[in-house]
Formats: sequence, structure tokens, C-alpha cells
Amino acid sequence: MTVFELSAAYIADLIIGDPHGYPHPVKLIGKAVQALERKLLNTNDPPLKQYLSGGILALLVVTGAGLSVWGIVHAFQWVHPWLSSLATVSFAYTTLATRNLYDEVRKVTNLLEERDLTGARQRVGLLVSRDTDHLDEQGIGRALIETVSENTSDGIIAPLFYLAIGGPSLAMAYKALNTLDSMVGYKNERHRFFGWASARADDLANLIPARLTAFFYVLSAFFLRKNWRGAWKIAWRDGRKNTSPNSGYPEAAVAGALGIQLGGENLYFGKAVEKPLIGEDEKPIRLNEVRESLRLMMGASFIAAIVTVLVTIFI
Repeated sequence: MTVFELSAAYIADLIIGDPHGYPHPVKLIGKAVQALERKLLNTNDPPLKQYLSGGILALLVVTGAGLSVWGIVHAFQWVHPWLSSLATVSFAYTTLATRNLYDEVRKVTNLLEERDLTGARQRVGLLVSRDTDHLDEQGIGRALIETVSENTSDGIIAPLFYLAIGGPSLAMAYKALNTLDSMVGYKNERHRFFGWASARADDLANLIPARLTAFFYVLSAFFLRKNWRGAWKIAWRDGRKNTSPNSGYPEAAVAGALGIQLGGENLYFGKAVEKPLIGEDEKPIRLNEVRESLRLMMGASFIAAIVTVLVTIFI
């Protein structure tokens, strides 16, 4: 990608976000995953066959998404370079989620500001997989901050990383893998074997971006005059505690910057799951901490975009 294309895609995401009804490529990827899962998954098959079927699913969806974008961009190149550039910007923009993440979290904080706890529980339930109908304001705040930190990696830093090294086709392949992980990678009985390939490939794809996200959060904390030393310390100390090899690093950086503790008990389908504690419990999680996590997220996003542009210039 050129510097202009990358900058235009990032700015478009900030301005437009994810309009309701827009034919987002990730929605099409999701439909493809559902269709292929119906064809490939038979829970009565032996585990080895389910592992292989899940691998085939991941390969088909990821390569299909990447090659489709590559083909469309190059087809437009034959017509006119400007059309190719427009397609590049359009596809690249859809892989980014700074505006959407900010807007979705703000919808919940607005409900909390209005003291609408029931509405906030319902709204945060659209963003997280845990049960939310029992959460108090602090529980909702913790869920939001964990979502902000984790999705900064998945929805902002990782796409920028793959846009920088491989353009929109590689970034879209990453989004396809991310979608696969969210749909079949969860460790439930149905996808125990079938989703293994998608989950492990997603872990590998996020290995570098997750750690970059923690670093960008430290820089964001420094520029926003938050506790950047705490962000660095907790990221290194607690980042590896999470059962996920990646999500703990951004969470730990945010926890350290804000002086809060994340993790602890969550309910999933009525079953209690204890997650490792991340950060120091210096103060309770209130509405202000959620707002500050959004400021840190925006700062990390801007810094990452600037770094990505500079990388694009010099490679």
C-alpha cells in the first residue's frame, strides 16, 4: 500500500466507522464460515477427522478471503489505477475498527451515565461472551475495559500490522482468521476438535500484534500522562498470565496504566470461570476508568497509525 492509501483507509475508519447495513466483508466471511461448517463438520466423526475438517475450513476461508481481495484490486488495476487505489482503500478501511470500538463502548457508558443498568447489561452482552445479566456497574466496567484492550489488538493494531507488510489482501486474510476463531475457535463441545486449527492459527497471527499493542499502550500512557511505568511493569509481569497467549498483554498494559485489576470470576452459560488476576487493585473500576481506557485506546491507535505510515515510507 502507498502512504496515501493507508492514511486514507485509517481516516475513513475514524470518520465513517461501520455504518448500519453496510455490506461489510467480515459479514460475508461469517456467512461463508457458517455454510462451510454445515458441509464439513460432523460431530460424530472421530477427533482426527474433525481436526482435519477444521483445518480445511480455516485454509479455505483464509485463502479465499485474501485471494478475493487480491483479485478484485488487480482486476481494477487493469481498468484504471485510480479504481485499484479506491478498492485498496475501501478494503483496508473495513479491516480497521477504531471508530466502531469507540462507539460501541460509548453506547454502554452513556447508559451507565443515565443509570440504566439493565440497558447497560444488555448492551455489553453484545460485546462480550460472558453472562452479563447479573453484572453491577463495576462488573460492566471491567468487561468493557477488557474488551477495549483486547480488541485494540484484534481490531486496530493487528490489521495495521498486516496492512503494512501485505496490503489489504493479507489484512483481510487476518480478519477471516479472526472471524473463524470467534465462530468456531471457542472451546465448546461442538468445536472442541473442529475449531482447533482456527484457534491455534489465530494465536500465531496475533503473537506479534498483541505485544505491539501493549507497547503502544505504554507510549499512549506516557503521552496522556498516565502511569506508563506501571503499564510497562504490569505488561511484562502479568501479560503471560492469561490462558490466551496474547490477550493478556494489552489487558495488563491498560491495567497498569490505570492502576486497576482485571480478570477474576466470570460466568459463561451459568458456569463460573476463574480467570487470572491482572494488575494491582489500587482503586475500583468506575465509569471514569472506562473513559480513560478509551482515551488510551485512541492514543495507541494514533501512535500505531503513525508508526505504520513511517514503516510504509521506508520499506
